Amino acid sequence: MQERPDVIGLRIGVKQRGCNGLSYQLEYATIKDKFDEEVVQDGARLLIDRKAQLSLLGSEMDFVETKLSSEFVFNNPNIKGTCGCGESFSI
Repeated sequence: MQERPDVIGLRIGVKQRGCNGLSYQLEYATIKDKFDEEVVQDGARLLIDRKAQLSLLGSEMDFVETKLSSEFVFNNPNIKGTCGCGESFSI
């Protein structure tokens, strides 16, 4: 985000996709939409899309780096099931 001065934060949402129904969607945000929920922690600004707010309520997100990957990891207490590959979930 430091290389893109137009970006104000990271927008988090969910989309209908995958074998279990829903998938997380992350994208750079250049504006704050009217109903976005804003969370600022440790210098990071996150905008939660209004359609995803109930699905993400109580969730924790972390950025994890290992020798094989670097990724955002979600701990979502609302999930009732996930697919085998971990790409989608159901609520």
